[in-house]
Amino acid sequence: MLFDITRGELAGIFGEDRLATLPPAAFPPSVADTEGARLLGTVGVPTGTLWLREPDEDSGRLALVRDVADAASFEDASKDAGDWPVIGWLLNAHLALDPGSGKVYAVDADEETVRELHTDVSSLVRVTLRLQRLLDEFTFGDDDEEAGFERLEREIERIRRETSGVDPLPFRDDETVWSVVGEEIAAGQRFRGDSPGARSLYG
Repeated sequence: MLFDITRGELAGIFGEDRLATLPPAAFPPSVADTEGARLLGTVGVPTGTLWLREPDEDSGRLALVRDVADAASFEDASKDAGDWPVIGWLLNAHLALDPGSGKVYAVDADEETVRELHTDVSSLVRVTLRLQRLLDEFTFGDDDEEAGFERLEREIERIRRETSGVDPLPFRDDETVWSVVGEEIAAGQRFRGDSPGARSLYG
């Protein structure tokens, strides 16, 4: 795993009630024992910006890519992509775990693309942690609004730079879903109404 992340670290920041996990039984048997599936089952991710997929009520299993998109017809999609479990949803993309490589892919059914998003699940958790914490804790403070937005942009750029030094995939260009989310945050969007950033922006 690229990043060392523990359940205790996430719980200390967000609280246990803000963490979502996926049980091993939700994955196909061949996937359940992979590092990515284990991390999603034991550590989990903070909710808010990224949402984990709910397993099917009847089968208890996650949907597969072929259940949500005809990935076989997508340009540059792996021939195995249809069998990957869908682990979550971010912006307009299904997130799928490739059990062979451990990578997380963004599957956009409208754009008919399957793009690498993370080298492994620890990178997914780390980026979610950093951006969600920024949304939860950032405040525009006593400086004027323009200076506040400049500080916010610097924080986004720092997350982008520090992430890319370890995993270049999440922010490799302006088209990745994380790049778009970062731009929305920098524009003052995505702050929850009860967060310090939203209160200082909207009163």
